[in-house]
Parts: sequence; C-alpha cells; structure tokens
Amino acid sequence: MPLPKIAIVGRPNVGKSSLFNALVRRRIAIEDPRAGITRDRISAEMKAGKRTVELIDTGGVGIVDADNLSEHVEQQIQFAMQEADVIVFTVDVRMGIATLDKVVAERLRRLKKPVILVANKTDEKKFESMTSEFHALGFGDAMAVSAKEKRGIHDLRLRIEEAVAPFGTIEEPATAEAPLKIAIVGKRNAGKSTLVNHLAREVRVIVSDVPGTTRDSIDVPFEYDGKRYIAIDTAGLRKARSVRENVDFYSVHRTQRSIRRADVTVFLIDATSKVSEVDKKLASYILQENKPLIIALNKYDLAKGIDPDKYRKYIENHLTGLVFAPMVFISAATGFNVAGLLKIACDLHEQAQYRATTGELNRIIEAIVARRRPRAAGGRLPKIYYATQTGVVPPTIVFFVSEPKVFDSNYIRYVENSLRHALPFSEVPLKIVFRASKGPQKRKRA
Repeated sequence: MPLPKIAIVGRPNVGKSSLFNALVRRRIAIEDPRAGITRDRISAEMKAGKRTVELIDTGGVGIVDADNLSEHVEQQIQFAMQEADVIVFTVDVRMGIATLDKVVAERLRRLKKPVILVANKTDEKKFESMTSEFHALGFGDAMAVSAKEKRGIHDLRLRIEEAVAPFGTIEEPATAEAPLKIAIVGKRNAGKSTLVNHLAREVRVIVSDVPGTTRDSIDVPFEYDGKRYIAIDTAGLRKARSVRENVDFYSVHRTQRSIRRADVTVFLIDATSKVSEVDKKLASYILQENKPLIIALNKYDLAKGIDPDKYRKYIENHLTGLVFAPMVFISAATGFNVAGLLKIACDLHEQAQYRATTGELNRIIEAIVARRRPRAAGGRLPKIYYATQTGVVPPTIVFFVSEPKVFDSNYIRYVENSLRHALPFSEVPLKIVFRASKGPQKRKRA
C-alpha cells in the first residue's frame, strides 16, 4: 500500500523548504532567502507516530520564474496537491494575509482535502497573537510554527499523525528488501531528469533545455520487474569557477552527498558532445568514493554515425581509472536500453557485496605472485605474507606485507587487475590496503 502523502504548499518565500527540512530532520531541500529556488517536488519519508508518511515540498504558487519555468513549476505543484492525502498550507505570520495566500486557499477549498494551516516564521512568542488573522482563510486556527527555531515542529508532527490516523498503521515486514538506490549524475543537460521521468513513468521532475533546471537532489521511488528502486535525480554540475551563487554550491554539495548514499551511480554522458572538464572531475569524485559505477552514454538516438567500439576507447582514454566500469549506450528520451541499464545496476550491487574466503583469496594471491614477483627495491625484496577481505561495498582487501612502501604502483595495479579477473567483482571498485607485518611467525604466535 502506498504511503500517505503530505504536501507542503503556499506562496513563494513563506519557508516551505525550511519547514520540510525541520519535519524530516535532515537538510534535504535547499533553503535560500530568495523566492523561487524550489522548482520540483522534493519528497522524503518521515515518521508520524506509528505510521510512515511521504512528505512533499513544492515550489511557490504564483512564482515568476527567472528562466521562464513558471508553467513547469505550477504543473509540479498541481500534481502534488492532487496526489496529496493531507495538505500543510504554509503562510508567513509576519507578512499577514497576502493576495496569493487567498489564491492558494481558494484552490485548496476546491480540492476538499484535509488542510493543516501553519503560520511559519513565528520565531518569537510575541508573533503568536498575529496568527489569529489567518482564521479568515477558512481553515480554522493557524498553528504557530518556526521552522528556523524549531518551535512548534513537534506539535505539527502530532497534527499530521492525527490527520493520517484514518489510514491505519502499516508495518513493513522485517524481511522486506530495501530499494536499490541509484544516483543519476552528470553535467548540465546530459538528460538526467528525462531518464528519471522515464523510470518513474510520469513527469516527476521538470525537463527543460534551460541549463541548471534541477537544483535539488530528488528521490523518486519506482518499481521495475517486481523490484523496488529509488532514482536520485541530481543537479547538473558546472565548472568550479562558475559556481558563484549559494544555490550552485548547495547543488554541488547535494550531488556529492547523493553519490555517497547511493548503492550504484549512473554517470550520464551526452554522447553527442565531447567529454568535458566537468565530466572528468565528476568521474574522479565517483572513483574517490569507491562507488559501483555505470558509464551511461545518453542520446544514442541523436549521435549520428557513432561507432560504439571507437567511442568506448575514446571514453576510456579521457576518463582514466574507470576502465573497470561497464559502459552502456542508452536513450532516456526513447527508453532505448534503459531496462539493460537497470539489470547492470543490480549486477554491480551484487558484485560489490561479494566476500571471498581467506583461503580462496590466498590461493589466488599465490598464483598472482608466481606469475609475477614484485621488484626488489634498495636491495630489499618485497614479500606478501597473506591477504584477507575485511569489507564489502567496496570489496576491501588487506595485504600483510614486509614493507608497504616498497611496492610500486604498477605492481599494485597488476595485483588489483588480477583479482578482478579471478573473483566475481570485475566491474566494481576495489579497495586495496597494504599493511606491514613481520611475517608468518608473528601471525602464528598471535
């Protein structure tokens, strides 16, 4: 059964995103004093008593968007209001009733849904008496809340709990498999939002030719072939020297956080354009985080006369260090090979969780060393005593050796590539650690 949906709506700049973050107890939506920063529907799960609900942040009703996206923003607000089971109508206690507040109130009356009226920015007790004015909007007394100071947030959660009580209590089975989280990242206009909408089978996020349309990271749950997923749409990244505004800084930060919390990262590259500096830096960050990675070459339907084999070599030459990552050609607009993309994501997630036994691992290490011994350095011959796998996601192999610093990068790369071919995690990052040990005798005594 789907979770009850709670939509936060209101005119621009009443603090909807701040209220959203305060309720879910995480900084998910971008908070900015300027109106119109939120464009898409941003959602997150929150606890309302014994019930889990989906809380949804929306853009400001009546916003005049600087990039002429007002119609798209309005469409997302309308979707949220229609899907919502309960609406949190947010107003600004300090500004009083504005004309747009009346417009929102009229729209909500036509929907005939439960409405919780919240007077935000009641940062001090002296503002509480001003909430009575909003009774004229027709939704009873307004709750005095300050998202900034966290005043009244607990009481608001209780009101939401009351509002969803008719839905009963649903406890998810303890054995339920967690959805696979897929972060979709790339530079601006690579087609990330188009791919997310195709996966969700609805206009879940705004798609536009305007660079930087998506600003927040947006979790979009969906199901495919009986399996649950969460697609994380992220802001398109730009050159570091172009990141001047707070909103750009927060977008970059949230994209990096999305990569860190994802199970698999889909690195979307526009197949109709050359690999850019932004692509290279993003690839470097993904590699640094040791995340399972798919290089998805999007807009394949528009890339005229492209030779897949030559293009693969081109990508490998320009995105160094990612030779192990599977590469797939897709079209987010037409859906070409998107099902194949999901299958690879599941395969990578499985590979990243593989754990080799110590016996199996050391038999492989013996064969690797027999084929090619490490070079002597400074008259000293490096020795590998034994190895063990200490973790998964990423698979982490610790080598106990005579002197870690004596092993050169070429030999370490040879060992890593050999492990990839010998064990079933050939397409995911490995974490190789060399530690000093005095050899078998010390290990035996221990």
